[in-house]
Amino acid sequence: MEATTHVQHGHAAHADTHHHEQSFWSKYIFSTDHKVIGIQYGISGMLFLLFGYGLMAMMRWSMANPGVPVPLVGPLLLSILGPDAAPGGAISADLYNAFGAMHGTIMVFLGIVPLAFAAFGNYVVPLQIGAVDMAFPRVNMASFHCFFLGGVVMFASFFIPGGAARSGWTSYSPLATLAHPETVNGQTFWLIGMILLITSSLLGAVNFIATIIQLRAPGMTWMRLPFFVWAQFVTAFLLLLAFPPLEAAGVMQLMDNLFGTSFFLPSGLVVAGTPANVSGGGSPLLWQHLFWFLGHPEVYVLILPAMGIVAEIIANNTRKPLYGYKSLVYSVLAIGFLSFIVWAHHMYVTGMGQKISTFFQTTTMIISIPSVIILTCFFISLWGGSIRFNTPMLFVLAFLPMFGIGGLTGLPLGFNFADLHLHDTYYVIAHFHYVVAPGTIFALFAGIYYWYPKITGRHMNEFWGKVHFWLSLLFMNMVFQPMFKQGMEGMIRRMYDGGAGYSLAKNPEISTAISDASMHWNKGIMHAAWALGIAQIPFIINFFVSMRKGKKVENDNPWGSSTLEWQTPTPPPHGNFNKPIEVFGMPYAYSVPGASADFTPQNQSPAGSKH
Repeated sequence: MEATTHVQHGHAAHADTHHHEQSFWSKYIFSTDHKVIGIQYGISGMLFLLFGYGLMAMMRWSMANPGVPVPLVGPLLLSILGPDAAPGGAISADLYNAFGAMHGTIMVFLGIVPLAFAAFGNYVVPLQIGAVDMAFPRVNMASFHCFFLGGVVMFASFFIPGGAARSGWTSYSPLATLAHPETVNGQTFWLIGMILLITSSLLGAVNFIATIIQLRAPGMTWMRLPFFVWAQFVTAFLLLLAFPPLEAAGVMQLMDNLFGTSFFLPSGLVVAGTPANVSGGGSPLLWQHLFWFLGHPEVYVLILPAMGIVAEIIANNTRKPLYGYKSLVYSVLAIGFLSFIVWAHHMYVTGMGQKISTFFQTTTMIISIPSVIILTCFFISLWGGSIRFNTPMLFVLAFLPMFGIGGLTGLPLGFNFADLHLHDTYYVIAHFHYVVAPGTIFALFAGIYYWYPKITGRHMNEFWGKVHFWLSLLFMNMVFQPMFKQGMEGMIRRMYDGGAGYSLAKNPEISTAISDASMHWNKGIMHAAWALGIAQIPFIINFFVSMRKGKKVENDNPWGSSTLEWQTPTPPPHGNFNKPIEVFGMPYAYSVPGASADFTPQNQSPAGSKH
């Protein structure tokens, strides 16, 4: 009854909007409409992803050609950042470290999380549960503004004296405090930016939880929720519970940097042969615990929304219900719980005891079980389906084996005896990027192609979508697959010369030095990385041109979907629905025997009902 009242109120509010025209600022900048805020997050997130990719492309050039000016942008780097950071247009060791730290930060906290959780979640979740908006629209607006301000602070740090933060995206103490002698420095900006981004995520998480619990349409029981909503629900709890410790840690590290405290600075610290002028008594390991307590749930913050998108597209394009819906729900809930008791597998090399490492090895193996269940359900869902190989489905089909590679290669890192050798090598880089690049980012591309017609009223071009897919799949694997070999050979991450100083060519007397063949892969990876960027040009052109010239949708439900977001006008108006919504069926009612069509919308009443 309460949800019905909300819906009717939404339609009244929608009717009122016809009496006055909103200004540009109130409609697009200070909007409280969940759909506009979702688009704001989406466009901002994609721009930050593009910027983060640019940093990576320059890093790969430096690794393949150390000391050589970067083509095209080298003179620009020299003029903006100065000869110390970019001598002659080449990338110095300090600038490489800054690019590395900011690449990781931007891609995770300013790119993938805002796009996967905030953009798709804001736009789709209220529509899928039959709500007229988020529970707290003004909090939603404040969440985006905190995110955008955090991004501006991060970006501005490149242009201050000393440059951006260069202590890694993990910002380990004491390096994060001692590597920046300037009073106002890139690390300070990084911490302020992170505090703003964390605040944004917390506001969003509270809003999502309240919305999903309170604003479901009548009849939308928990086991009628689309799996995408379940994934966003669990993700919101992960953010709500895991981010506060890191926010507290960020404030404490800021105090260490600016006000002389020593939360993370130990006594007896010696820097370049000179005792550090710090009060001491702090614990560097405390920062690692607080960071990774967020850091590992963050991996599932990246992947769970992607799994939700994959579930929607598989069910729609196989024209059959998802296999094991309840198993999927229970698995995602299990992942949410277990993700909080695995964080220290990132810290095996800190010297933890055998009993503690055994505990975290065990929990790490256990958390792989629900992940395998989810992936298995997706594969079985394909069996016997009448599969439509459109662009969204191609990205989803590639997601399945790519995420599988990322997951399986993570298992050795969960054992401390293997991790001692692989820790901080390019094996870790390859493993993580297989999870989030051809994994999560492919799912995000699938989601963009899938929901684009609902958002704009037009389809993206299928031919150019498939060109984008095949080129991205090819070059993604060419970038990350060789890194497994480099890592197993001992190539360490965060080296601006690509490990040349540790190569066999420079150390012929050391038999275990990095081989010439492994060093040669740096050039191949660089070429593939730059080609990967070129492969995104068809997507970018397709994305913007289709807004004006794309094929118009023939109806409000062009994919023939059963979930509620396709039962709205296209694009959805303020208030979302043009009539009160009541839910009667399951979210994936495809190919139901005896039905008049091969899909049954959730809000379609059964035959013979009074409704």
